[in-house]
Amino acid sequence: MSNLPYSSERLYYDGKPQRSSSGKTFQTIDPSNGAVLADIATSSNADVDTAIDSAQSAFPSWAKTSPASRARILLKAALLLRERNDELAKIETQDTGKPFTETSTVDIVTGADVLEYFANLVGGGGLNGETTQLREDAWVYTKKEALGVCAGIGAWNYPIQISLWKSAPCLAAGNTMVYKPSETTPLHGLELAKIYSEAGLPPGVFNVVYGAGDVGAYLTAHPSIAKVSFTGQVSTGKKVAGSAAGNMKYVTMELGGKSPLIILPDADLENAVDGAMMANFFSTGQVCTNGTRVFVPSTMKQAFEARLLEKMQYIRPGPVMDPATNFGPLVSAVHYEKVRNYIRHGIEQDKAKLLYGGAETPCTIEPSLRSGYWVSPTVFTDCADTMKIIKEEIFGPVMCILTYDTIEEVVRRANDTELGLAAGVFTQDLNLAHKIVAQLEAGITWINTWGESPAEMSVGGWKQSGVGVENGRRGIEAWVRNKSTLVDMGGSVGTVFTKL
Repeated sequence: MSNLPYSSERLYYDGKPQRSSSGKTFQTIDPSNGAVLADIATSSNADVDTAIDSAQSAFPSWAKTSPASRARILLKAALLLRERNDELAKIETQDTGKPFTETSTVDIVTGADVLEYFANLVGGGGLNGETTQLREDAWVYTKKEALGVCAGIGAWNYPIQISLWKSAPCLAAGNTMVYKPSETTPLHGLELAKIYSEAGLPPGVFNVVYGAGDVGAYLTAHPSIAKVSFTGQVSTGKKVAGSAAGNMKYVTMELGGKSPLIILPDADLENAVDGAMMANFFSTGQVCTNGTRVFVPSTMKQAFEARLLEKMQYIRPGPVMDPATNFGPLVSAVHYEKVRNYIRHGIEQDKAKLLYGGAETPCTIEPSLRSGYWVSPTVFTDCADTMKIIKEEIFGPVMCILTYDTIEEVVRRANDTELGLAAGVFTQDLNLAHKIVAQLEAGITWINTWGESPAEMSVGGWKQSGVGVENGRRGIEAWVRNKSTLVDMGGSVGTVFTKL
């Protein structure tokens, strides 16, 4: 018997946990102290096939279930998620390393919000089509129909939230899903599947498989998969999208970013500093939409940096279940080394000025946590657009400050990237803010705030940052296909093939 905190994770299909046939396992680690949480059973290709078969068998009945009936089940699942918020948040904290103060107030809550949103949307007629009268005796009507079996590939930074962002619209639209969590943070998968089943979801509608990229590649390339929804890094997303598009599968891709946060000269200094800190250090910087390129007017640079340094003391790394802790470790040993290498590169090769932090473990971390993947919140200034730390996504708590002199200049430099996920402006001149936002090449934009992504807001990247959107009314469209029908009631068929 294992003495680990969690039992060997089982894959899930036909409405119940199932044993893997691969005989292989991988480990999930508590990032705060490096301790092993569980041995996770890797799904074999045969396991994936069986999970897909289960989803295929369940699809016809689920697709024919009325939207109102589907909505009732999903609303019950949302209720169960809220009732078990703290229990699930503790699992997320142990698996991701994010402080409990964050997971208990954000991760499950925002996932349940999306589940409720799409349940209410389809229950209230959100899948209704359109009717158009062409002429007195001819009509066109449209229907939105489910796609079939869909694959969801999760990300490690917001595990349960992202699993709900994918499964909520998928299931609400009448599809079934085979979901693969990230191998770095897999513990939520079985918990969500059991909640869906308890809420009344029929067996086979939501299924879970486990493993690394090879399992995900086999799942997404499977001929029975109608759609792939992927969240992750750009390079992997391109491969997944290429494979899916080559087989005419529907895709939604939410990929990386190198987002500009523009502070205008008239911005309130306190709000600007708070916004920049939230856009760089929340979730230890492991957020795809983070505003890691902070553009500050040259005239404000000194005041901005002084206030920022005063507020850096309010970032409190420590025991992740401690109510005072608001900053956790990085998610894994591999990612820890990646982020530290970027910080070292910024210092040694880019020659940016290190204003705060660095590649070392925060000095306040207690001995029992020293085996975890802790890195100091870091601020670089006097940065240039050509630096590696400015051009590449670090995905860690690294803020880079750049200065500018004119609005035309800052807009041009903000857009000078292959990525286009998010962007934002801080100013007291809202008319000017709207004009600048209209010029920014990004799919998600904020004015005088950063990071909030409510269920009602459709989000998605431009350029290399993704394809399609999630959430909001447009979000459901990514999970349905359109059927248009023209009905002619004139009693005769117009034809050119008549006798002269």
